[in-house]
Amino acid sequence: MSAPAITAREVALQVCRDVFGPHPRGAREALDYRLRKATLDARDRAFATELAYGAIKMRRYLDFELEPFVGERAKTLPQPIAEILRLGTYQLRAMHGVEAYAAVSESVGLARKYGHKGTAGLVNAVLRRVADAPPRDADLATAASLPTWVVAHWRERFGEERLPAILAGVNAPPAVALAVDLRNADRGEAQNALAGAGVVAAPSPLARDVLVLAPDASAADIEHLAQHRWHLHAEAAALPVDLLDPQPGERVVELCCGRGNKTLQIVSRTGDAGTVLAVDSDARKTAELAKRLAAAGAVSVAVVTADATAMQAEADADAVLLDAPCSGLGILGRQPEARWRKTPDDPVRMALLQARLIATAARSVKPGGRLVYAVCSTDRREGEDVIAQFLAAHAAFARAALPARYAPASTAAGDVLVPPGIDGRDGFFIAVLSRAIP
Repeated sequence: MSAPAITAREVALQVCRDVFGPHPRGAREALDYRLRKATLDARDRAFATELAYGAIKMRRYLDFELEPFVGERAKTLPQPIAEILRLGTYQLRAMHGVEAYAAVSESVGLARKYGHKGTAGLVNAVLRRVADAPPRDADLATAASLPTWVVAHWRERFGEERLPAILAGVNAPPAVALAVDLRNADRGEAQNALAGAGVVAAPSPLARDVLVLAPDASAADIEHLAQHRWHLHAEAAALPVDLLDPQPGERVVELCCGRGNKTLQIVSRTGDAGTVLAVDSDARKTAELAKRLAAAGAVSVAVVTADATAMQAEADADAVLLDAPCSGLGILGRQPEARWRKTPDDPVRMALLQARLIATAARSVKPGGRLVYAVCSTDRREGEDVIAQFLAAHAAFARAALPARYAPASTAAGDVLVPPGIDGRDGFFIAVLSRAIP
């Protein structure tokens, strides 16, 4: 007799256990792995994704809702049962298309499979009480299920008026966007190709090679349709290359290139008619980038695995991009587990590395060249403070003028600051600098 098929709810449970287990994994990595092992149709895959990501994001709020009905027992519950209670509560409180009976009964079935009759009875009793009780009044950070210090940071950074929209945005499903490979299609052609497949896409008002898709767009379907005409790339993450504006024939250096979304965007903008040096210290990431470049037919990129802070650079690059490692406070909505893995000290710690990296990046910029510094963080210690320190020590560099289309996102000092969650974007800080010609 074959084992029962794994359900969407069980996939979500497995993902939560992976993320918060003794050997924590990233939510996306865990979800991809669990979905590959399960046989689910598109609807159930979407349900599992929403449930897993939602329960991971809303963990603080879910525990707050469960507290009156679980109490001190929460400290001794086996992890699978605690996660089942959170998943059931998320369905009852946040997934409005799910019937309470289904949320409770399916959770009880999971508790019986991953526990015993007693734990199944506990789950049944607790979730029935949750279903009958109105939501509790919670403070702003608990209701948004974010660390209190993160909410305080965004309040200070963006003001009380914008805070509710930011919190709602980071808890909504992350927006899907793509960067068009201008070697193979222009943005209008890509938009028409997507429309022909029933996918609604709109041009980004900022990045000239990006299309922003409808919230319900399937990332897997978009990749399947690509045929080397585009690659998935979050809108805000595409802004640094848009501001770098690499041109055909230029020499471009990209530090901390990662798996290469921005590298592919650079190749698209140069038409593969220049030279690009892409550097990262993670051999796994550079190996993946090399495969992606080969698949895209790109021949202008040299990929190097190295510590960028130790590089001996010559001032021969027209354009240098540094997408620096950071606290990641701007992408808490895109990475569900990230909010539970950050600490208030992260920005200070990362700023020390960022200062070293931008000093290295500057050595590659030739007179008349440009340097773009970017972090997916909203903390000024990783943004304005790093730039102020750099400019004070490098008199040859100054801020360059931003394109007019960036006016809505520009700061008083002339940098770009994108608040997280607004219009589905991730939070980013970007500075565009130029080196004077002596």
